[in-house]
Amino acid sequence: MGDQNSAMKDLTIDWALRATWQAVTRLYNEEAKNYGLTMAIGFTLLSIDSKKGTPSTALGPRMGMESTSLSRILKSIEERGYIERRPNPNDGRGVLIHLTALGLEKRKESKEVVLRFNEVVKEHVNEKDLEGFYRTSEIINKLIVDKKIYTKTSTN
Repeated sequence: MGDQNSAMKDLTIDWALRATWQAVTRLYNEEAKNYGLTMAIGFTLLSIDSKKGTPSTALGPRMGMESTSLSRILKSIEERGYIERRPNPNDGRGVLIHLTALGLEKRKESKEVVLRFNEVVKEHVNEKDLEGFYRTSEIINKLIVDKKIYTKTSTN
């Protein structure tokens, strides 16, 4: 056990985050293939309000994605018949992205994959450690949003 602890001390926080996220991405993409999807498509389907639709302009910020990447994914899932674009009744120029029946089915499959991942992790990580993980993630995000890590006046 001693070797594992010293190895953990050598890790940087960003390396642990990146390596873990890359592993999760590979896992999700492998599983998504079984449904004819990619992780990006599944994530997009899960980000669309299944009842009311979602304004296309709200989707990028909701997903933390650049509009060019999002446009490519939306075009792809529209071609697959998972979504349809409808005029936004509250905004004459706006468009609402709605899931089709097939899109709802693919969204349900994506949700099951995500829930299964969470379920298995929760079986192997105790509640206190999981709460610590969430707290740590929240603090890291807040430090970044509040620009507390790198500032223009920083000399380090």
